[in-house]
Amino acid sequence: MDIPRRTFLKGVIATSSMMTLSTIVPMTVMADWSKIAFEATTTEKALMALFVKNTDKIIIETSTIAELGEGYDALLPIEVTVNLPKVESIAIIVEKNQTPLVALFNLNANTEAWVRTRIKIAETSDVIVVVKADGKLYTTCQNVEVITGECGCGG
Repeated sequence: MDIPRRTFLKGVIATSSMMTLSTIVPMTVMADWSKIAFEATTTEKALMALFVKNTDKIIIETSTIAELGEGYDALLPIEVTVNLPKVESIAIIVEKNQTPLVALFNLNANTEAWVRTRIKIAETSDVIVVVKADGKLYTTCQNVEVITGECGCGG
């Protein structure tokens, strides 16, 4: 089979261009992406590093110790204040709970970004707050230690 010279040259140029771009583009993209994401050892950590930013603009007010009731998970009062513009939602996650997402609040544009609630926590765990504001995700967390009651009063 005889390939015309012009077709052959177009194929060689196209292939070499693609090979050049495939080596240059990843380097450019890698320079923009988070180094932490590339060093992540789990998918979850890579996704968090790429799409969720840690911030001190989310304030969690809660105890660092929760006491288990007799046969029950601990009830933990928690208050979350967000100092970011255009807050769309606030999610509260308890990392080691059987069902980690314990609360999700969708807010209107003119709503103050503040919530107060009580959540169940089964064991010592990070309490993670994820906020969606202006189309971006932000997070902060606080570790809460769960202890068994020692007063002997059963609750």
